[in-house]
Amino acid sequence: MIEVTKLNGTKLYINEHYIEIIEETPDTVITMTTGRKIIVKESRQEVRNLVKSYRKEFSAN
Repeated sequence: MIEVTKLNGTKLYINEHYIEIIEETPDTVITMTTGRKIIVKESRQEVRNLVKSYRKEFSAN
């Protein structure tokens, strides 16, 4: 799971396997496969890097 920050400053963990779309409109909106949308402070690239880092760390174990 990756940690992201909602616009109100609340931190939450999301399962990166359920991310379907990440778009900047200009806020970063993460659309999950369930249809839920989460608006976060991190940029699209930052979310992508978090997912890549998590998967790299997970596959190394």
